Amino acid sequence: MKRRDFVQMAGMGAGAMMLPVSMFGNNISAEALLEPGLDPAAKKVLADVALNTARSLGATYADARIGRYLNQYVFTREDKVQNVVNTESFGIGIRVIANGTWGFASTNDVTQDGIKKTTERAVAIAKANSKFQKEPVKLAPTQSHGEVSWKTPIKKDFKDVPISDKVDLLLSANAAAMENGANFVNSALFMVNEQKYFASTDGSYIDQDVHRIWPTFDVTAIDRAEGKFKSRNALSAPMGMGFEYMDGLDSEKLKGPEGLILYRNSYDIVEDATNAAKQAKEMLTAKSVEPGKYDLVLEPNHLGLTIHESVGHPTELDRVLGYEANYAGTSFATIDKWKSGDFKYGSDIVNIFADKTQPGSLGAVGYDDEGVKTKKWDIIRNGVLVNYQAIRDQVAILGQNESHGCCYAQSWNDVQFQRMPNISLEPGKEKYSIEEMIKDVEKGIYIAGRGSYSIDQQRYNFQFGGTVFYEIKEGKIVGMLNDVAYQSNTQEFWNSCVKICDKDDYRMFGSFFDGKGQPSQVSAVSHGCSHSRFNGINVINTGRTI
Repeated sequence: MKRRDFVQMAGMGAGAMMLPVSMFGNNISAEALLEPGLDPAAKKVLADVALNTARSLGATYADARIGRYLNQYVFTREDKVQNVVNTESFGIGIRVIANGTWGFASTNDVTQDGIKKTTERAVAIAKANSKFQKEPVKLAPTQSHGEVSWKTPIKKDFKDVPISDKVDLLLSANAAAMENGANFVNSALFMVNEQKYFASTDGSYIDQDVHRIWPTFDVTAIDRAEGKFKSRNALSAPMGMGFEYMDGLDSEKLKGPEGLILYRNSYDIVEDATNAAKQAKEMLTAKSVEPGKYDLVLEPNHLGLTIHESVGHPTELDRVLGYEANYAGTSFATIDKWKSGDFKYGSDIVNIFADKTQPGSLGAVGYDDEGVKTKKWDIIRNGVLVNYQAIRDQVAILGQNESHGCCYAQSWNDVQFQRMPNISLEPGKEKYSIEEMIKDVEKGIYIAGRGSYSIDQQRYNFQFGGTVFYEIKEGKIVGMLNDVAYQSNTQEFWNSCVKICDKDDYRMFGSFFDGKGQPSQVSAVSHGCSHSRFNGINVINTGRTI
């Protein structure tokens, strides 16, 4: 299932039943979510069965991941609950290198006998594959961490919050939207807890407890006389936080144009739904954009998606090397451009970094799924492409000897591989506000929120829409616009970046369901940035036909 299809699915409750069972597990009661899993000592005993069995069969490396994945999803529409889904998935995945070749097997029989048999199968697979392996796997060295743990620093575990409270919150948001002019509204809460234990023959035993949350809704207003309708999605961001994100108590509300409220640290879904209904009604009478060249002021929730598609994916090393060509395409950001040392991906003020340690981000963990301690590193510095995203068996290709720590598997049942870390645009160094940015624009458009998009298989030529659009004339917002999308290519777009607001404006956008690989897996990733201005971008009218 594609991300945009999932997010835009009209029947969210029905959509939940379409999600793959292998990804989310078996249905359980809400009470069962509260049951404790195995303690780390018990997991270590089981993991050692895998590691010792692999060694005895001639494996030169092995790792074991014991995972308990808990999910709760709540779906509503207008004044009704559509669905409440609670799932649990528990098992172990075992990866080995034998005869210089990878082998992987997994099982939900998490007993010593079940683990032994699964490890034997993983080694047998590796040895069978070695007949076709042209070069042996080369793993970059990594530190032995011993017995360590890491947990998302949450204040309120979603599993401790009654379902009735979650339902009441969503229905309150729906009611607020309906009271303010919406004709239809659906809303949802996605909550995830990954309890992951990693052990390897390198000597690491790592216990992690990862939490994520995503509130979202879609509000629609109808003009029955004209036969028109307009929708406005939530301006929330999925976050690596606990249920405290929904409290709205610590929220820093950044004021956008025309009363647009932008949230940071926590989220007020009722307030956002109220504003969404008003803005959807306003869209019904807003004028259609005139095509042409505009300076664009892009809000972080919107720009995060552009970063994801035009920087995040094209700098994945496996994609650059062609490993993803059959499924997702390749990349224009080829190795020769990186080796040149002067490929201008963007303007001098564009600094984009990868970071698996950002607090509150979806990708934040202490260690990746290869047991590598996570870190921050540059992808683009002063506009120049300086690095990629790579893991233990890839970095040697770049002449590097240390993994970037961005290996991930969506569950115990899937083999881990290189996944996108949090990819973010560094804020501007000078104090600079949204208001000042708008004042500096003669002819432009302010775009907030995500919309439809399209990008080619090399992540070069693209088109992006948004949620709400405002026209800027001579430094002032003069009204709402409809039918806006901008077109560019990645290098041209990022080289047109002329101004970035400072750190006080920095916020994160995220994706819960970023798809990649064959068989396909999803991962969660955030993209931080401040409001940014791009000059002279081609804007088209999506409502006109030729």
